[in-house]
Amino acid sequence: MKEEFEKMVLAGKLQRHHVTALVQLASGGFCTHRSWGSGKITSVDTVVGRVIIDFPGKPGHVMDLSFAAESLKAIPSDHILAQKISNLAGLRQMAALHHLDLIKLVLKSYGGRATQDQLQQVIVPDIIADDWKKWWEVARRELKKDGHFVVPTKKSEPIIYQAEEVAPQTRFLADFRAAKGLKIRHTVAGEMLKNLEDFADKAGTASEVINTLNAEITSHQRTQPALAMEASFVRDDIRAACGLPPAEGEVTADAIWAQNVRVGQILEQMPAAKHKRTLQSFKDATAGFWHEAVLSSLNTVPAKVCAECIDMLISGGKLAQLKELLARLISQHQASSELLLWLAKERSDTFADILGPEVFRAMLTAMERDQFNERRSNRLRDFILDDQELLVELIESADIEVIKDLTRALQLSPSFDDMDKRSLLARIVKNFPAVQALISGEHTKQEATLIVSWESLERRKNEYTELVQKKIPANSKEIAIARSYGDLRENHEYKAAKEMQKILMRQKAELEDQLGRTRGTDFLNPRTDVVSVGTTVRVTDLNNQHAEAYTILGAWDFDLEKGVISYLTPMAQALLNNAAGSAVEFDMEGVKRRYRIDAIEAAKLA
Repeated sequence: MKEEFEKMVLAGKLQRHHVTALVQLASGGFCTHRSWGSGKITSVDTVVGRVIIDFPGKPGHVMDLSFAAESLKAIPSDHILAQKISNLAGLRQMAALHHLDLIKLVLKSYGGRATQDQLQQVIVPDIIADDWKKWWEVARRELKKDGHFVVPTKKSEPIIYQAEEVAPQTRFLADFRAAKGLKIRHTVAGEMLKNLEDFADKAGTASEVINTLNAEITSHQRTQPALAMEASFVRDDIRAACGLPPAEGEVTADAIWAQNVRVGQILEQMPAAKHKRTLQSFKDATAGFWHEAVLSSLNTVPAKVCAECIDMLISGGKLAQLKELLARLISQHQASSELLLWLAKERSDTFADILGPEVFRAMLTAMERDQFNERRSNRLRDFILDDQELLVELIESADIEVIKDLTRALQLSPSFDDMDKRSLLARIVKNFPAVQALISGEHTKQEATLIVSWESLERRKNEYTELVQKKIPANSKEIAIARSYGDLRENHEYKAAKEMQKILMRQKAELEDQLGRTRGTDFLNPRTDVVSVGTTVRVTDLNNQHAEAYTILGAWDFDLEKGVISYLTPMAQALLNNAAGSAVEFDMEGVKRRYRIDAIEAAKLA
């Protein structure tokens, strides 16, 4: 179409410098626009001087030829962006079966190089809709094995495609020699370890790498002990893979630990994948007192490090010492927010005797203390807000007065804003309605005192003791065990145990409310001029002229066969304070009853 564009130039309809760009657009058939993305050119009309492009969301878009020449960039049909328009299904199949072919296509489209982020932007979500991270892990391993790709150690640096294949040994050795600093060098050595089987001269390559690492480990052991130790692990693994003996005088992990470095400090500087090995090396180097150092570090390290340390303490038979430390730190409100975060996430049956209302109180203290530290962290606060069960689980075994006290502490805590406080307080009210008045500020009229017999009061106290000392702890154990089965959405044992927990907590709150309002009595010397609590009343049912007798006793006394009824029943409430000869009316189960009081006497109690 160049001739037609030339004619338009002669006719004054087009600028000469537009011709080259328009020829490229017309011949390639695909283009990109900085705002609209990539598009397919469907028509070029030199008669009316326009081009029609299908952009995503803008099909059939019309542009003037001059404007198109200045605002569009032509791309060839084999460019990744053009292929996404013309052959998306093929690209998806390529992504599934031939990872490197897809990456090669992207790199060639961008001049033979592109960073990981650039790759992801082009591929996701059109070609790979799900789980890019997993796909990239597999593809990256393949890239490192293939001799046509240069894969950098830093994510920000570009991946490069080279037509001439380079042997893995040559490529990795070049990267290792070019690496600056022990941190990058030991990272490259770690990649070499994964690909040793592809090396023609494993022993020779390993010897060079080990010698170089040894020199740098020696120079870093005092200034950067964590990095020196991590490099020593890689060095030892390469030597073991090649069957080489240790070099004379080389720095070992034992030698680094012998410098009296703190285990917690080393672990914080190590990647999480190396924590277990680092702890094991510390245990091997320090023999009988390893657990003391690990225990002393728990209150200073992040939650992830806590988890590894605690796993080793438990597997090393130091659970009793661990629980003693946790209980002391919590009771003295000295536990760090990170240690408490670990405990909140763990919540296993192993620590059921530690988890309780004091843990939540310690959490409030830790978060308030963090507000004045330079290393302020909101991770514990965020976890408390996100975990809908945590707060209730921690305080559910407490007496109602303790729960009220914790509620006041939460209301006064500066660690949560007003909206978050309301959310947490709503969880408390839902499970412990008795604190509603405290939270809302309403002062409800105190409910009347309950008059009860000493015998029934003792029964209720025993019932409460059985509930809080046996049933609730047993239920907590069932919840912890059920939680360990995983996938709480389909865990029927967990759901059943949690439902029972709600019932038990409701019973506990009711009993605490009732026991707090009781007045025990033996019903001696009651008034007999009128019906009162502790009297036996002889009555006549006026509906059928049937004579009956009832003994009115405490709120929890009831024995129909002996005619014993509670003073709170509708019948007793109608009879109370009426003299002999009086007639009373009341409803019983929807039926209106009329009784005449014939005689009143003090109850004869055994």
